[in-house]
Amino acid sequence: MKAKAMFLLLPIAMLISTILFAADVPYLTGRITDNAQLLSPEVNRSLSDSLQAHEKRTGNQIAVLTIATLDGESIEDYAVRVFESWKLGRKGKDNGVLIVVVPNDRRMRIEVGYGLEGTLTDAMAGRIVQNVMTPKFKNGDFDGGIADGAGAVIELLEGGELQESGIKTGSTEKSEFFEMDGPELSIQERILLGAFIFGIIGLFTAIGILTPGVGWFLYFFLIPFWAVFPIVVLGSGASFYCFIAYVIGFPITKLFIRKTDWYIKAQKDLRTKGQASIGGLSIGSGSSGSSWSSGSSGFSGGGGSSGGGGASGSW
Repeated sequence: MKAKAMFLLLPIAMLISTILFAADVPYLTGRITDNAQLLSPEVNRSLSDSLQAHEKRTGNQIAVLTIATLDGESIEDYAVRVFESWKLGRKGKDNGVLIVVVPNDRRMRIEVGYGLEGTLTDAMAGRIVQNVMTPKFKNGDFDGGIADGAGAVIELLEGGELQESGIKTGSTEKSEFFEMDGPELSIQERILLGAFIFGIIGLFTAIGILTPGVGWFLYFFLIPFWAVFPIVVLGSGASFYCFIAYVIGFPITKLFIRKTDWYIKAQKDLRTKGQASIGGLSIGSGSSGSSWSSGSSGFSGGGGSSGGGGASGSW
């Protein structure tokens, strides 16, 4: 009974601790709230003037917040809390942007209001974070990183194009290649998700290539999976080439191994004996094609203010 009570109280205790130890939302004192004291007085003044001028021209409100640490809270959740508390942008237009920099956590985020998500898309915000701000922060230049990042936001909101001339040759191409139309992921998250996604579709791809009967069905069946799932890990650029590699590589590999002795033998055994063995696994033919088994086991498949827009990053 005590154990059950503890089990029920645990989520409540976690919720209370999250509320108690969450980072405070500072009072809005101006367009720049430099609590982490990253900006020099000169940059603070000039950037504040630029943000004010932009608001007069367009009505958009851009605010910058620096805070030393979030004490374990995700920067996405914190940015939404600040955005809602500060109520950036005009009512009904939701045309606000919040730039958050957390030096001790080495994290940053550009949070975009509903009304500007069509102009400052998640992908564009991600490019600013990765290509404009991150290189500066890695060199310890917080003045330049924050000023250039805010300047890039202003440029895009006023109809200009993102200027990345300060990036070293090749770094822009690399960032675009791994650009994600969605929330940023850490390298650990990419590895774990990649192992899960590619482990599953890779297994079915191997089965499709090696199986004489059902292989071509799996080829067409897996096309939408190879087109969509890798984007979560690799981004749209790399996923496109990964998809092309699958579309071309699968049939070429399939046609190549069809000429091997073991494949010909397995195909013949399926027609004459109703079963074959490939790599220690038994293939049994049935009315709907072929199935794989190993001993008595088998497998079966089935399927089943701010809106959080923007992009995060780390350095």
